[in-house]
Amino acid sequence: MAITYYGYPKCTTCRKAKKWLDEHGVDYDEIDIKDAPPSEKQLREIIAASGLELKKFFNTSGKVYREGGLKDRLPGMSEDEQISLLASDGMLIKRPIVFDGEKATVGFREADFESVWN
Repeated sequence: MAITYYGYPKCTTCRKAKKWLDEHGVDYDEIDIKDAPPSEKQLREIIAASGLELKKFFNTSGKVYREGGLKDRLPGMSEDEQISLLASDGMLIKRPIVFDGEKATVGFREADFESVWN
């Protein structure tokens, strides 16, 4: 299955991840997460494939997260509300996300990329 890379061109972590993928010959379709964030359905698939908690998908160091007071608001929100919020603004999503339909990584840790995408 095709690999999809959701990243943001100005993000240094995304650039490192993209460089790793390129250097290891991994073919992927690139999507700018700010312009075209994953849909709620896609997010549900990515979250399930990642094995991570939903809260790991929030870009907690981002401006949108901080200005929205989400640290305090998220605990009172349902999973559906949180996923809807993520789908509404790609800058809320921790990036990059790399997903092939079965496996997913969030953020960039070289060791994770080695074990999942090599």
